[in-house]
Amino acid sequence: MLRVLAILVLTGTLAYGQKDELRKSIYFDGGSYFIDEAQASDLLHWLDSIPNLLDKYEIQLISHTDPIGGRRYNEWLSQMRSEMVFHLLTQNDIPDKLIHIKDWGLENPVYDNASSLGRVMNRRVDVILRPVMF
Repeated sequence: MLRVLAILVLTGTLAYGQKDELRKSIYFDGGSYFIDEAQASDLLHWLDSIPNLLDKYEIQLISHTDPIGGRRYNEWLSQMRSEMVFHLLTQNDIPDKLIHIKDWGLENPVYDNASSLGRVMNRRVDVILRPVMF
């Protein structure tokens, strides 16, 4: 499964979302909130490549899980995943005031949880950059 995730990570952004937003996802193993070094490095490199990031964008972290483990467990896991990404960003000089979090847990899956690939794709935190409107 990690090979599938590696391919997904290397492809960059997801196809869904608003026109002006930029998006990158961090994928997790089942039941995990550990961010592997390759994904952390890739995310930080992506953020560094965006000119005037801190002046032009706000960051939204949207976390998801698959349905395995039940509602309460997945609410906790979703929060842990977004907190880990939040911590990674703030440790790398992204001000916390620019970061907003929405933890969906097992609600609102983008991919079909009836398939193993869909469950893998739903174990993620989307890092979404939305232009700041003045």
